[in-house]
Amino acid sequence: MAVHIRLARAGTKKTPFYRIVVADQRSPRGGRFIERLGTYDPRRNEIRLDTARVKHWRDVGAQPSHTVELLLKRPDVVAATVAK
Repeated sequence: MAVHIRLARAGTKKTPFYRIVVADQRSPRGGRFIERLGTYDPRRNEIRLDTARVKHWRDVGAQPSHTVELLLKRPDVVAATVAK
């Protein structure tokens, strides 16, 4: 099972909001995921991540998507514990 860290779209029409999730690469964009790591709101340009869990998943081999990789490199990432 290949695991990826990627964006899952949420929100309403013309008001996108994304969850940063760990999911099997074969599951659909808005489908099942293993764990939610954070959120990204492009309208407010706000990123919230559980950085410890991101590090854990990268250590066990999860590959971030291109977009998530760019988001992780940004200096304005807010470290937050994500409620389950």
